[in-house]
Amino acid sequence: MGFKGLALFAVLLAIAQVSLPASGRTTDPSAADQQTQPPAASSSPAPPAAGSPTAKAECNGGPCEDQQPRMIVSVPPPTPTPWSWHDRVLWAACVVLAALGYAAIMLGFSALKKIERLATIAEDTAAAASVTAQAAFLSAQSISLNTQAIVDAERPWLMITVEPSPRTENSFTVMATNRGRTPATIIATTERIKIAIDETHLPIPPDYGELGAPRVPIILLPGESTAIKSFSREEGKEICETEDRFKRVENWEDKAFIYGKIVYTDLIAPREKQVHETAWCCWYIHGRQRSGLVLAGPPDYNMHT
Repeated sequence: MGFKGLALFAVLLAIAQVSLPASGRTTDPSAADQQTQPPAASSSPAPPAAGSPTAKAECNGGPCEDQQPRMIVSVPPPTPTPWSWHDRVLWAACVVLAALGYAAIMLGFSALKKIERLATIAEDTAAAASVTAQAAFLSAQSISLNTQAIVDAERPWLMITVEPSPRTENSFTVMATNRGRTPATIIATTERIKIAIDETHLPIPPDYGELGAPRVPIILLPGESTAIKSFSREEGKEICETEDRFKRVENWEDKAFIYGKIVYTDLIAPREKQVHETAWCCWYIHGRQRSGLVLAGPPDYNMHT
């Protein structure tokens, strides 16, 4: 950069000097005319050279007395004319302008370098900020997922099981058990019966009808259970509208499905996420001598939220 700067300054100085009159040149027009004029010749003819026939002029047979001497005129060389104050001021101004131009160019180069460095620093800062923001977002997302996992692990989960009645033969009870770690409050239940060829002919989504709230909210502590629905062999005939339908169920040509849904709340989740649902579905098997009730149905009939 130093060599380039000196070269640029020299070029500017040379341009400034070209526009000024050269040192030692005259500005007097009369002097210029004197320099361009040829030397004045003598008014008298030059004497003949020695040895020539006319070397000695004769006047009436004798030497001429009026013969004029030869004159040589020499013009002195022109003297340099000193610079005028106007030329000196103009030259000084050109030098000052050249110096100022050089300084301005150097300052411009320095400013451009600083701008380039600042742009590089800004890009690095922006990249670091982007990485930091992404890391913070991932950390917040991880914290949110961990928090949600903790909430899901600590919340109540109602699971459905079918147990035979210990007192009545061929009778069954659908039980809801809290398998979570916090209490659950059952706020509504519903159950329906549907006869279809098989589970693939059940309506999707399930038709649960209207939910019915229990007279008293049922609170289940972790590990506790409650009865949701009871069903016996005698009720198997009642769900069939005709004797022909009952014979088809007894011969397994049709299947009787008992399904329902439980709505409950927990105590640790936010208010908008406190309500959960558990859907369940069972297949009633009516045999010749004995009956059975087992969990069955498509996934839409066995969901947990």
